[in-house]
Amino acid sequence: MAAYLQWRRFVFFDKELVKEPLGNDGAAPTAAPASGPAVSKFLCLPPGITVCDSGRGSLVFGDMEGQIWFLPRSLQLTGFQAYKLRVTHLYQLKQHNILASVGEDEEGINPLVKIWNLEKRDGGNPLCTRIFPAIPGTEPTVVSCLTVHENLNFMAIGFTDGSVTLNKGDITRDRHSKTQILHKGNYPVTGLAFRQAGKTTHLFVVTTENVQSYIVSGKDYPRVELDTHGCGLRCSALSDPSQDLQFIVAGDECVYLYQPDERGPCFAFEGHKLIAHWFRGYLVIVSRDRKVSPKSEFTSRDSQSSDKQILNIYDLCNKFIAYSAVFEDVVDVLAEWGSLYVLTRDGRVHALQEKDTQTKLEMLFKKNLFEMAINLAKSQHLDSDGLAQIFMQYGDHLYSKGNHDGAVQQYIRTIGKLEPSYVIRKFLDAQRIHNLTAYLQTLHRQSLANADHTTLLLNCYTKLKDSSKLEEFIKDILGMMMSASWWVRLEHTLLLRFTSAQNYQEALRYIGKLPFEQAESNMKRYGKILMHHIPEQTTQLLKGLCTDYRPSLEGRGDRETLGCRANSEEFIPIFANNPRELKAFLEHMSEVQPDSPQGIYDTLLELRLQNWAHEKDPQVKEKLHAEAISLLKSGRFCDVFDKALVLCQMHDFQDGVLYLYEQGKLFQQIMHYHVQHEQYRQVVAVCERHGEQEPCLWEQALSYFARKEEDCKEYVAAVLKHIENKNLMPPLLVVQTLAHNSTATLSVIRDYLVQKLQKQSQQIAQDELRVRRYREETTRIRQEIQELKASPKIFQKTKCSICNSALELPSVHFLCGHSFHQHCFESYSESDADCPTCLPENRKVMDMIRAQEQKRDLHDQFQHQLKCSSDSFSVIADYFGRGVFNKLTLLTDPPAARLTASLEAGLQRDLLMHSRRGT
Repeated sequence: MAAYLQWRRFVFFDKELVKEPLGNDGAAPTAAPASGPAVSKFLCLPPGITVCDSGRGSLVFGDMEGQIWFLPRSLQLTGFQAYKLRVTHLYQLKQHNILASVGEDEEGINPLVKIWNLEKRDGGNPLCTRIFPAIPGTEPTVVSCLTVHENLNFMAIGFTDGSVTLNKGDITRDRHSKTQILHKGNYPVTGLAFRQAGKTTHLFVVTTENVQSYIVSGKDYPRVELDTHGCGLRCSALSDPSQDLQFIVAGDECVYLYQPDERGPCFAFEGHKLIAHWFRGYLVIVSRDRKVSPKSEFTSRDSQSSDKQILNIYDLCNKFIAYSAVFEDVVDVLAEWGSLYVLTRDGRVHALQEKDTQTKLEMLFKKNLFEMAINLAKSQHLDSDGLAQIFMQYGDHLYSKGNHDGAVQQYIRTIGKLEPSYVIRKFLDAQRIHNLTAYLQTLHRQSLANADHTTLLLNCYTKLKDSSKLEEFIKDILGMMMSASWWVRLEHTLLLRFTSAQNYQEALRYIGKLPFEQAESNMKRYGKILMHHIPEQTTQLLKGLCTDYRPSLEGRGDRETLGCRANSEEFIPIFANNPRELKAFLEHMSEVQPDSPQGIYDTLLELRLQNWAHEKDPQVKEKLHAEAISLLKSGRFCDVFDKALVLCQMHDFQDGVLYLYEQGKLFQQIMHYHVQHEQYRQVVAVCERHGEQEPCLWEQALSYFARKEEDCKEYVAAVLKHIENKNLMPPLLVVQTLAHNSTATLSVIRDYLVQKLQKQSQQIAQDELRVRRYREETTRIRQEIQELKASPKIFQKTKCSICNSALELPSVHFLCGHSFHQHCFESYSESDADCPTCLPENRKVMDMIRAQEQKRDLHDQFQHQLKCSSDSFSVIADYFGRGVFNKLTLLTDPPAARLTASLEAGLQRDLLMHSRRGT
């Protein structure tokens, strides 16, 4: 048992009252009073809140009037009538937008469970997908708690008579769900929680006197009795994976943690517990001090009107209290949007926002609580650099206190992050030589020591007169030292050979005999010197080193036969003053090794463009032009499009620029290029090639030709022909555009205008014909509807409309005129009220009606389309057809007006779908 009396208290949370967003009083959200800036009021929830939950970005409340309220992050409170009397329980799933509720629609003990799909709407409210009685039998009892599994296949309901029902199957549908009594007892059920471990699902059940668990994913539902201690309502919770998904039961004496098969640790948190909640690794407990008049564990929180209560937030891993505060009459504690929200009886909402990790660490540093800071940083998953900084500060603190042994242990934990010289300077004193030795030994064990550290460690062993450790250390590094001395002699040999101008060839051959790593490092070091004196041979060695390097094996046996490959991009600086060799090297790498680094291709492109720009011979320049274009078309510049474009622009390589524009779909830039160079035919050609992807090119071309004072009738005619075919511009805008050109006479656009007017005349004639046909159809349907309402319908069909056989009794007849055998109708019908033959067409009509109703409120979209459209009348006609301008029937309208509006709406539906089932 862990007592919390010795736990330190901190203020790791900031508390503030939630305020209403500006503008809730009817003013604009940004409006401010004349006397000063806008002041937000404190948010106040509706009265009579009985139950709360959170999830999916909202706080959810139920009240005594049967309403369910949603408070999203925007703090715009919305609600709907869920029950006729009251809401008693809510459970909002975290992974699905599904809400389960328990409430009452009538007086007496008859609670109903309703499942709401919050993503779908039914008349403006969430869609209720399932309703069923909470009580499985006939004996009346009160629901005490509710929980739902996140996979939507389990729901458990606890009752005050000690029973628990389990709904197994799809909880959102009646026919896929099965309800059974899982548990019966003598004590009221106060808490339920599902726990998923692999494929096994456990259900924890806690009453006022005991705790047990069931395996509900099997058939027999084996039960395990975990403890004989229980808790009150809302005093149990399930932890997160940081506490191994343990079930938490907050009793008055202790808080117990349970696994599905055994009891875990317990914590002696005193006080009468009212609420237990788990939040991001913290245990949140709302309790009342025992000095206040006691209540029964199962007593409602409404029994006392005003009550001072204590909220404590415990960090069970690091064993401290992260926050503690006194509240008055807490209704519930919710977690959402990364914060805690405390609801009080006066309707206020208090937000508890956790401080960031760095702020919490600084608070611990000020109190010299470094061990606690380290544990906190690890639990918050701080990176290794942040931990090293804490270790350093802890080491500095211990060093300043004279605890050198403890300090060096902390400094050792910073190895690899902290500069070793920072620590070494602190322990150079002879009295602390053993601390320095410990640090240097660890530095060597982690292979992070250099030659100076090795020399210093040897001196430490000598001063400590520790001959055994000195001998052991020398034996460990002897082989390494011999190997290092061999390579030092090799480097000296190379340096001596480089000093003589007659030995560059021999030095290059010598490097070619070295192992790959040594050959690579020496070429990076001496490559520029060798390239300056023997460029061709050096280039050949670099080609081999970057493709398939195999050392020359003269006199060395077969020690190394596997080919290795260096990064060719790293050797480009060696060719700084040798462009000819650089070109040969880059072309070799691009041919032999197509997956060479991007830098190879970037440099090769830049080199070819430079050569092309400076070449004077036309034939050679044409060849270089083809090489540059070929490289651009190789597909190696898709990811570095901007870089290739800049290179082409720097060297005025226009064909490359146009190619890259086209590859990047920058058609506006291609048009701009040809316009700048007054290339009329190319302007039209660009429009013909890319006008389908970007129709505005034709409008720009027309505007361009309209501003030219030269005779461009041929090009204007070509552009106008395409604009007419694609209907890209209104005729009036075409005339206004061409009015800028003094050479553009009426003859230029005469054919365009004539054809446009002819098409519009044809369209008008077609529309008038369609209108006349619709009117005749409407008149016919009205007459048919009137006959159906006023005259009897005689069914004279002798054959079934499905099987085409002679009709036999029993049969089914519809007012639309179709008749069916009863067995044919039952086999093929999807609904008892719809004719199977007319149903597909009726469904299309109903879909059109629903689409029109959903699109009536699209004011912003309508305004935007009206501004952007070139044909405003067609936009207005479209929205008129959707019913945007229909008269709305308000609740304030007189009854007669509402009746008339409803009759008109019914008539519209009858006009669209007039086939209904008869009797």
